Amino acid sequence: MPEADLPLRKQPPRGQTSPEQLSPEQLAPEQPSPEQLSPEQPSNNSANSQSDLLAAPQDKPDLDQLLQVALTELQQRRDHLEAEIKDLSNRKSQLEKELSSSFAGQSDAIARRVKGFQDYLTGALQDLAQSVEQLELVVQPVVVQPSPLDQPNSTPEAAAQGNALAVADTFKPDESLIRECLEQFLSQPDFYADPWKLRRSLDPRDKELLEDWFFNQGGRGAQPSRNSRTRNILVAAALIAILGELYGDRFQSLVLAGEPERLGEWRRGLQDALGLAREDFGPSSGIVLFERGEALVERADRLEERGEVPLILIDAAQRSVEIPVLQFPLWLAFAAGPQERFEDEELL
Repeated sequence: MPEADLPLRKQPPRGQTSPEQLSPEQLAPEQPSPEQLSPEQPSNNSANSQSDLLAAPQDKPDLDQLLQVALTELQQRRDHLEAEIKDLSNRKSQLEKELSSSFAGQSDAIARRVKGFQDYLTGALQDLAQSVEQLELVVQPVVVQPSPLDQPNSTPEAAAQGNALAVADTFKPDESLIRECLEQFLSQPDFYADPWKLRRSLDPRDKELLEDWFFNQGGRGAQPSRNSRTRNILVAAALIAILGELYGDRFQSLVLAGEPERLGEWRRGLQDALGLAREDFGPSSGIVLFERGEALVERADRLEERGEVPLILIDAAQRSVEIPVLQFPLWLAFAAGPQERFEDEELL
């Protein structure tokens, strides 16, 4: 169709733009202003807030789960720390034990103790010095004692006589009882007397020997032998019977003879004269027999420690008396004559 025949398109009025000439931004519908909003729009906002509140409880379980996870981790860390602390404590105890048992540890401990003791001594000496400074020293008067050289000299004979009198007075309180027993021993023997009583009789020479030993020697000294071991044993038995009357069970007789044969004679003779049995001879009995002087002295020491009195009887065959024997209060040694000693050696 010719252009002239085309119907004329409706032209926009002058001053207006056609829709084809507008940009996409210009073609977008205009947003209403807040003032232009309708009253129904606030109801839409309140519906949205209610939906958010309904969705909030759904988020709370997630928060509890996170807290539980955090607490579990903290508990694990705490357990781990406690285990480490326990391990360190054990290591500390082990190190202290090793240190105390080692030489270095002991030296350190000793050094600390010495240092403490040194500090204590320093303080004590300082206090002592201060106390001494506060003392008021007074000059003591000099007292001159008379010299023993200024005293008149006493003769040795007088001193010996004084010692003899002191020794002789040992049995002075019991003199009447001793003399009464000696008189009874001179009479007929009592073969049925009680044990530890003399069952044989003495002769006047035996009585004189015992009187001299009691009242002149004070129970300590040597007497001449009666020329036989049997007579010596009889005199010793009479002595044991008298001391039994004086001391009771508080004394023990110790017999020293160097050979088993001699000790056998002493045991048999004392059994016969005093009516004893084998049980009366032994360490825990009334009579003990010895071959060596050292053992006899030890036994006598133990008796004195227990408050008992040892009576030491020395056989005539003993050539000498041990010096420690002289310290004891009661001892009798029989001094053998030349002929008796010779006969005893021949028998051996």
